[in-house]
Amino acid sequence: MNLYTAPHLETEPASVERIDVQPAHSRNKPREPLYAKREKIFPKKAEGRFRRFKWLVMLITLGIYYLTPWIRWDRGPYAPDQAVLVDLANRRFYFFFIEIWPQEFFFVAGLLVMAGFGLFLVTSAVGRAWCGYACPQTVWVDLFLAVERFIEGDRNARIKLDAAPWTFDKLWRRVVKHATWIVIAVATGGAWIFYFADAPTLAFDFLTGNAAVVAYTTVAILTATTYVLGGLMREQVCIYMCPWPRIQGAMLDEHSLVVTYNDWRGEPRSRHAKKAAAAGQPVGDCVDCNACVAVCPMGIDIRDGQQMECITCALCIDACDSVMDKIGKPRGLIAYATLSEYEHNMALATEHGTTAIDPAKVRNPDGSFIDKVRHFNWRIILRPRTLLYLGVWTLVGLGLVYALLSRHRLEINVLHDRNPQFVLESDGSIRNGYTIRLLNMIPEPRTILLSMDGLPEATMKITGITEVPGRLFAVQVEPDKTMALKVFVTLPKEAIASEVNDFHFIAEDRSSHEADRYAATFNTPGAKK
Repeated sequence: MNLYTAPHLETEPASVERIDVQPAHSRNKPREPLYAKREKIFPKKAEGRFRRFKWLVMLITLGIYYLTPWIRWDRGPYAPDQAVLVDLANRRFYFFFIEIWPQEFFFVAGLLVMAGFGLFLVTSAVGRAWCGYACPQTVWVDLFLAVERFIEGDRNARIKLDAAPWTFDKLWRRVVKHATWIVIAVATGGAWIFYFADAPTLAFDFLTGNAAVVAYTTVAILTATTYVLGGLMREQVCIYMCPWPRIQGAMLDEHSLVVTYNDWRGEPRSRHAKKAAAAGQPVGDCVDCNACVAVCPMGIDIRDGQQMECITCALCIDACDSVMDKIGKPRGLIAYATLSEYEHNMALATEHGTTAIDPAKVRNPDGSFIDKVRHFNWRIILRPRTLLYLGVWTLVGLGLVYALLSRHRLEINVLHDRNPQFVLESDGSIRNGYTIRLLNMIPEPRTILLSMDGLPEATMKITGITEVPGRLFAVQVEPDKTMALKVFVTLPKEAIASEVNDFHFIAEDRSSHEADRYAATFNTPGAKK
């Protein structure tokens, strides 16, 4: 029964003719799967300057991630000595000499804005350089591939092993590989939780089974995600899960530097260039060796042009350059280039009537090879789009630096009692109640002087500290703490002048010359007649 056959027709006589609207040519066609099966990719080990740079970036980024929680920073006896710590229990964020309180979360928001515009700037200037070198997915996939290559061999050996039947040799290699991946994944999750508590203490508690349940849960989740995303899914994360490949198209223009196959020089391809040249056939520099495809971690052919899957890791450049060195051709058949440079070179090739150009014969007006970048093109940076991104990034950064340098480490907040707003005492004086919070935002104890400015006839009392009225009191505040005080301000009857009287509470630390003031109001039932 097809989609156009009603269920009640199944009970009708056989004489009823049914019309099958499905095309005749597709009735016997097998149904296509909704999702294509993943084709395994076995990248070959690459050698060259870009591969060395990727090793360096991986070493630096992994070193920062794994080692940062263990760096110590002395903040005195009243604060943790871990250099980078997200203290959720006390709602603090420590970064070396910087301490962020909850009300200062705009610093974190500003850093996220800078990270976003920094990514826009990098992508607009040099394509998906973040994806190719520093993205966590790329870094961990590189690490997992290095483990796989060490245990199972290079590309051809891994392809052969994958197709081979299950033998003891295949079994132990796979077990060791996946076990090593899991160890790396556990270390990844374990390093993450160390950012949220004292690392040595938490490590001991974790290994002895005394850590909080949330610590074990977090490690388990991050272990699973790292193992699955970095070891099993790999390129699928970049193609299907990450939105950035689809967004980056709006970030690129004709002056963005991307990995480019110079087909004006490489086409037509030939594996037998000498024979073709001897026969008078046009031959390009590409020998169709597929070395660029073999090293690509995304499994694409850069010779097909720019593709969404390309992360511009430049390993294909290393592979192609090594082949060009072997056959005595100039490097740069695959290179970082802008679209404008590519079109310039293509125009020169067209002028000579062929796309198979010998760079030794065709040169730019200044004498340089057309496949070479003559000098650093400042247009990559100095253009409206990149200048806009750079300007926003710089302004946000300068704003955060100014806010950091000018912020106060002593604050006072005042909340006026709402019910009742004032109390009329037996002698005719008026009393208002306030809740005052003193914030000591440094890891040292402080003696804070709390005083009043305005209402010269008024006095105040602090519950639990003094019962004697006055206008100036010394309050001891613990390091890196907030202290709540209940304060009553009394104004004599003869001093009442209006329904609302403005004055200020002042908190001052004379040892550090810091002070903060808060504008408050004093409510009365009516003006003095």
